[in-house]
Formats: sequence, C-alpha cells, structure tokens
Amino acid sequence: QVQLVESGGGVVQTGGSLRLSCAASGFYAMGWFRQAPGKEREFVAGISWNSGRTGYDDSVKGRFTMSRDNARKTVFLEMNSLKDEDTAVYYCAARIISTPNSYYTRASDYNFWGQGTQVTVSS
Repeated sequence: QVQLVESGGGVVQTGGSLRLSCAASGFYAMGWFRQAPGKEREFVAGISWNSGRTGYDDSVKGRFTMSRDNARKTVFLEMNSLKDEDTAVYYCAARIISTPNSYYTRASDYNFWGQGTQVTVSS
C-alpha cells in the first residue's frame, strides 16, 4: 500500500506564495491535482519518477514549479503569484508503474491519492 502524506496548505493573499509537500513511501511518477467547490478535479502538474521531467496545466505555467527529492521520497509544488482561482483542495497522486521520463496528466493514470490539503487565496 502506497502512503502519501501532504502538507503545506493554508491561507495566503493574492500574489503570495505557498509550497506544498507530499511524502511518499517509494519512488513513483507523481502528480498534483486540485478540486475547487462545485468543480471537477483537475490536473495541475506532474513529474517523472526518475529524471524529474515535469509538465504543467496552462493555467499554472510560469507560476508553479513541481520538483522532487528522491532521497527524501518527497515531491513539492512551489506556487507563486497565487490567484483567487487557485483556491482549491490540492491532492498529490502516485502512479506505481510508469515509463521512464514520463509524467501523467489524467486522474485515471494514478493509483493512489493523498488526503488533500486546502489552499485558500484571499484578496
């Protein structure tokens, strides 16, 4: 069973920054998704398990950076220039078997999910 433990959510002003962390129990391709009230869960960022290759949704490109520290089995989501529309519950996800250097953008690509952490951007 894969365990994912997220941390780092909170309340921040528009234009501010937050860093989310997700500690995993192994080495997996990982993703960050978010879900706002009344909306479907959407892809934010993904990272390959080996090379750290990343991909982002257009809505966060240039503002969010996903990275990983394999020694600590942890992935991060650095969020800058936050907007009100970034308010959501953020989830990290793990895919057990993946192609090297690949990241994944669909929720159905992932096998395990964290419990979610609330990010609220307030003006």
